Amino acid sequence: LSRALQVQASMVLFAATARVARQGACSLSLARVAVPLVQKRTFIASADDYGTHLFKGAVADAYLAKQGLPAGLLDDPSWTKTSADKVAAAVMEWANAKGASVFTHWFQPLGASGVRHGMTGQVHNAMFVFGNDGKPTFSLSGKELLKGETDGSSYPSGGMRATHTAGGYTVLDPTSPIFCRGDTVYIPSVFVSFYGDALDEKTPLLRAMQAISKEGTRLLKNLGYECGSVFPNIGLEQEFFLVPRKEYYRRPDLQFTGRTILGKSAPRGQEMCDHYMGPLNPIAAACIAEIQHECFMMGIPLKTRHREVAPNQYECAPFFGTATTQIDQNLMVMQVMDEVAARHGLACLLQEKPFTGVNGSGKHNNFSLGTDTGVNLLNPASIHKKSGKAEIFPILMSAIVRAVDEYSDLMRMAIASPGNDFRLGACEAPPAIVSTYLGDDITKYLQAFKESKTAVEYVPAHATCELGVDAIAPFQTPAEDRNRTSPFPYGGHRFEFRAVGSSQNVSMVNTVLCTIFADSFAQMSDAIEKGAKPIDVAAEALDKHWKVIFNGNNYSDEWPVEAEKRGLLRLDSGVEAMSKLAEPKNIALFERMKVLSEKEAKARTVVMYDHYTGSVEMEALTMVDMINQHIIPSVKNAELPDSMVSDLEKSVSAIKAGLAEVHHASDEKAKALKARVLRLETMEEARTVCDKIEEVVPADLWSLSTYKELLFLDSHQGAE
Repeated sequence: LSRALQVQASMVLFAATARVARQGACSLSLARVAVPLVQKRTFIASADDYGTHLFKGAVADAYLAKQGLPAGLLDDPSWTKTSADKVAAAVMEWANAKGASVFTHWFQPLGASGVRHGMTGQVHNAMFVFGNDGKPTFSLSGKELLKGETDGSSYPSGGMRATHTAGGYTVLDPTSPIFCRGDTVYIPSVFVSFYGDALDEKTPLLRAMQAISKEGTRLLKNLGYECGSVFPNIGLEQEFFLVPRKEYYRRPDLQFTGRTILGKSAPRGQEMCDHYMGPLNPIAAACIAEIQHECFMMGIPLKTRHREVAPNQYECAPFFGTATTQIDQNLMVMQVMDEVAARHGLACLLQEKPFTGVNGSGKHNNFSLGTDTGVNLLNPASIHKKSGKAEIFPILMSAIVRAVDEYSDLMRMAIASPGNDFRLGACEAPPAIVSTYLGDDITKYLQAFKESKTAVEYVPAHATCELGVDAIAPFQTPAEDRNRTSPFPYGGHRFEFRAVGSSQNVSMVNTVLCTIFADSFAQMSDAIEKGAKPIDVAAEALDKHWKVIFNGNNYSDEWPVEAEKRGLLRLDSGVEAMSKLAEPKNIALFERMKVLSEKEAKARTVVMYDHYTGSVEMEALTMVDMINQHIIPSVKNAELPDSMVSDLEKSVSAIKAGLAEVHHASDEKAKALKARVLRLETMEEARTVCDKIEEVVPADLWSLSTYKELLFLDSHQGAE
């Protein structure tokens, strides 16, 4: 069978159950065979399959050569100015060979996280024109490849677009490769207004990456090491849940909001630590393998898969790559997860906290800085070997420490997704206090550096561990243990922003990191170019901002007290964190680095408020429906006391009153603040009422899927 037929056939899911009677047995047993009707290909059927649906490298070069274009042309973005028509012809021929006849400019509208399928915008256009004879002919021009147009007023814009000023333009991003899926060619693009204002997540990221390259190369030159560019490399650890789809259909809250807004915990949760890195459930494993295979074909290298801490929770992680490409790929990974899960009778939940009482999901954003000379600037051995200069690494680290302290409010803003309301600080994600963990070894190194103002090469300490088993050779352990409680720990060659939410588009996260680091590099260069000694500048930065380094337990009760004494910012409210984007000092930063204008920053703040308020409104209305249409009827059918119905009706009235307050608030921020109270107070009180009632309603009269039915695929596998 062709791959197309295999994919089509794989959508027919599983064989049915069989009843087997054994001689002498007094009961029948049920068996469910979790085998597709057509055998699918494994995750990696052949290494030659990798990236065949990605227009890059050798795949692209073969088609470019037919147009008389040199190999490696796409590595230089200037092709958009010199060779667009020929590249478009090559793309069209490649697409046709892959069975694709449609193209789309694929962009990232604002306010999409957690609500928009795939979190992208796209208009599909067929690649044909009509000839004089009235017959269609395949065609894709350079003009069509480079730019498209759509209605900018129908996407969240924070007031930058209106119905009578609706122009929005999609422009190809040459830094992220074109790929195809099914019959469609996807062209990664930016999305801007008639006036060039950014209406998307990607444009500011590209500007921030340009800023960090400019200021990174400038600082390195001032330190005696020259390179052509500096760029962020990231790796994204994507966590998610896979739950039975038939139970998902019995939960309006999961369908509409991505999380359970009510539901009592099952008698069993994660307390035995028995799920973490356990064997993959066979049904989930088949689903994840197909996800990995689809991604592999599109050049998305999902290397790792494993169970996470909570029941039915999993993680997939790719190799590192440049920030723009990794983010584009992560968005497609989330879409593929959602769609493939349905083919396996599962639902993929990407929301940060779909279930109470067990861990939620994050998307750890591992961040490093590379150069065109092949150096990882956060790897001390790499930069020292290439430059021969011991002072570069501690100076760069001092700049990063300064940035984390000066702009902790922006880092907190970048993770202020609606789902993180229930996740941050809940012993599964770092608290809403931004600090950085460096580890005792490197902290002592930087301490000596700032006090002596003398640089020596940093050589991480290693220990040898012997197990007392002759058959197992001694092995080395790194200088530092892992600190998973820190929001921004250093891990030997990268920083890991652990507080990022699983449903987020991480463009803003990496826009902030690139911008604040670029600004800190610029401050150092300014001082050095005025005659200051680089080590003196770095030592001063460390002295001033040392308070943001914390190597202890961020989950402890003592840390918030200690953080307050140090003068560190604590922002528990995601809504208040959102407001930091539009603060004057931060607008000045973004304008100084040419990343966001004041207009764009304020518009994004409005979009975040509206996104939060809209998310809460959907949750509140869904909760009202669930109480009225499910829980009250269950109570009545169970002939439970009338007081329970009365309590539920009071809860509905309170939710409706809270919604009215939201609707009548004076502006977007006021609405969001009211929505936060509605969500975290009024609705939580209503949930308590509902969950207590669930405890006493007979199971056969409870019409909603329970946590038991949703979370334990292992023990329910085989049930009809």
